Amino acid sequence: MRTQSILWTALLGVGLLGGTALQAVSRAGSAASAPVPEAAPRRVAAEGRIVTYPGAEVRVGADRAGRITSVSVVEGAIVRKGDVLATLESDELTASLAAAVARSAETEAEVRLAELTRDRRRALVAEKIAAPHDLDQAERDLEIAIARRATAAAETARLRAQLRKMRVVSPIDGTVTARAVDAGETVAPGDPIATVADLRRLRVDAEADEADAGALAVGSAVDVTADGYPGQAWKGTIEEVADSVTLRALKPQDPGRPTDTRILAVKVALAERTPLRLGTTVELRITPAR
Repeated sequence: MRTQSILWTALLGVGLLGGTALQAVSRAGSAASAPVPEAAPRRVAAEGRIVTYPGAEVRVGADRAGRITSVSVVEGAIVRKGDVLATLESDELTASLAAAVARSAETEAEVRLAELTRDRRRALVAEKIAAPHDLDQAERDLEIAIARRATAAAETARLRAQLRKMRVVSPIDGTVTARAVDAGETVAPGDPIATVADLRRLRVDAEADEADAGALAVGSAVDVTADGYPGQAWKGTIEEVADSVTLRALKPQDPGRPTDTRILAVKVALAERTPLRLGTTVELRITPAR
């Protein structure tokens, strides 16, 4: 009887051990089949500045020296191509142009008279009333009159071109972002009058550390933030990565960061309209393209 009791106890122990082993195997299998969460992709930090695309910002200068008589725009004004930004004093040129126009009219009359004289001399020579020499003289007088007319026309065109340069006009559609002169100031050729930018065509010129070069590629997604707009971010995409590293050009916002580090220049196209102004310093978080 005692033997049977010992046997049943042993069998019960074996069963318990087997059940424990099966539970352990089941738990191990469940752990093995559970999905492992993917690590979040490393994001590259960079700093940049809002700029216009090439050709979308123009610094307009004076073509001629003179005194500014009027400035037609203020900063923030929207202008169209050909709109007058400022006007230079042009009284002397206007008077010279009026004299040139009068000379042109005079030479035109001289040409008509020379043509009539030539035709009359030709008829007289044909009737043998006048000598051939007289016709030659008439032909020569006509040629001189035509040359004088051409000279007067060229002078008129030159003065009109100079007079046009006394009106400084916008070369593009855009917004006046800077005004450099006021009425009464004297300028020399090339002196700045105003800056006009097409603010519909903005992007980010950014600088990433050269250590992150392997994570930068055209097409990478970018989040753009700025200190003046807490809690807001705008989407962008890398559209250009420089072929070589250079020294930092932008002053880092963090004064503790070195200013002599080597960087890789990155151009970022904004995917949406933003309230960011031209020249605003921004921070970027770049998600490497897979």
